[in-house]
Amino acid sequence: MDVFSQLAAGFAVALTPQNLMWCLVGTTLGTAIGVLPGLGPALTIALLLPITFKVEPTAAFILFAGIYYGAMYGGSTTSILLNTPGESATIVTALEGNKMARSGRAGAALATSAIGSFVAGTIGTIGITFLAPVVVTFALKFGPPEYFALMILAFVTVSAVLGSSAVRGLISLFFGFYLGMIGVDLQTGQARFTMGVPELLDGINVIIVAVGLFAVAETFYVAARRYAGKDEILPLKGSLYMTREEWSRSWKPWIRGTLLGFPIGAMPAGGAEIPTFLSYWIEKKLSKHKGEFGTTGAIEGVAGPEAANNASAAGVLVPMLTLGLPTSATAAIMLSAFQSYGINPGPLLFESQASLVWGLIASLFIANVLLIFLNLPLVGLWVRVLKIPAPLLYAGILVFATIGTYGISNSVVDLVLLYILGIIGFLMRRFDFPAAPVIIGMILGPLAEQNFRQAMTVSNGDWSIFFSSTLSITLYVVAIIGLIGPKIWAFYHFVRLSRLPSPSGEA
Repeated sequence: MDVFSQLAAGFAVALTPQNLMWCLVGTTLGTAIGVLPGLGPALTIALLLPITFKVEPTAAFILFAGIYYGAMYGGSTTSILLNTPGESATIVTALEGNKMARSGRAGAALATSAIGSFVAGTIGTIGITFLAPVVVTFALKFGPPEYFALMILAFVTVSAVLGSSAVRGLISLFFGFYLGMIGVDLQTGQARFTMGVPELLDGINVIIVAVGLFAVAETFYVAARRYAGKDEILPLKGSLYMTREEWSRSWKPWIRGTLLGFPIGAMPAGGAEIPTFLSYWIEKKLSKHKGEFGTTGAIEGVAGPEAANNASAAGVLVPMLTLGLPTSATAAIMLSAFQSYGINPGPLLFESQASLVWGLIASLFIANVLLIFLNLPLVGLWVRVLKIPAPLLYAGILVFATIGTYGISNSVVDLVLLYILGIIGFLMRRFDFPAAPVIIGMILGPLAEQNFRQAMTVSNGDWSIFFSSTLSITLYVVAIIGLIGPKIWAFYHFVRLSRLPSPSGEA
């Protein structure tokens, strides 16, 4: 079937009453989560994993995708009205959006943000529709050595990008790798790292790790660093209908932001932070109203970065669905959700689970339409959500996490593991170790081991098989550049600055 036929089949799946309901629940919940500062789609999906354990896979992923897209929309409301970005990708929105709100133009800032998110989300989803099959066709040519090289590239890029330090990222990654190794080795039948605990022979469920590191750890962290002050929520002023001038100042940044966000988000080391900051920089350079930036708030500084943020969210789904590579914390949690259903994202996913994948892609189009209606007319409702006391919110998260985890296997050992991982996650957060590489290491580590063993079996133990194809060598070179490239660039920049004459004219 061609792309259009597959997409039409996907709409037939997504438009069933049951899946439409899950899409509406996901987008509503995602918007609420995006509005609440400190929470994010990764934590929410992690929290819902045990609860949705018995939901049909297609419905569950439509729910998760709705949460993912909804959180991207909702994050802008907090940034604009509260000046508290829910995620790093919405920091730029707060720069200009909050200043617009303080100048009495909160309505215009929210409108350009929501419409820009709709434009970028729709174009980004079209990008997934047509780019994903191309990537799959290419990826089907991979053998075990190429897959192993791809895993190495994924380990390096995600651990280096998701944390402030490559070393801390790699330590988190190897911790996840260790967790993934626990259990009986299927090839030799030997128990590994089980410490004599029979419940560990089947390994640790990735859902427990995700809930422990994200939901429980976040609750401990918030409780330990309870903010004593009170945030100021700006009143919603100004019409939600943009003027003709505001439309003319917004549409080009929406397009430019989308064109930046989608390809960068689709790259293995992409993410949402780079395109949003790049979009802000470009809009500031191109704007005819430079005086508004940083003072009264420029609408271009909200429109462009918000579009880039949402387009990158769509781009992140391309490597996750086609190659099984997560390039953000949310993608890592969604990957663990696939694992919990016994589904391995990758090139074969489009053949083995075509109904699920195309239903998911079609639901993204529907989610975008739902979100534009949920965000603009109901913005007053979302402002009220901001007034929920944090202790009640996080106590509820802890209760949900505990009940959901116990419901997976009714095992007390799982609950003990949940809270041990919660404490480890709290310490990681306290000392600035990223949690997402742990999930990635836990999922991709065993896959890398499996491909390594298959390649060695095929070559009768000849190590040169890992460097026998141009594709493998290219992937290793890119991985090395990803690991040491930023250091070389920083050193070059330092040497260049040190050679510049000092302002006083001294040598």
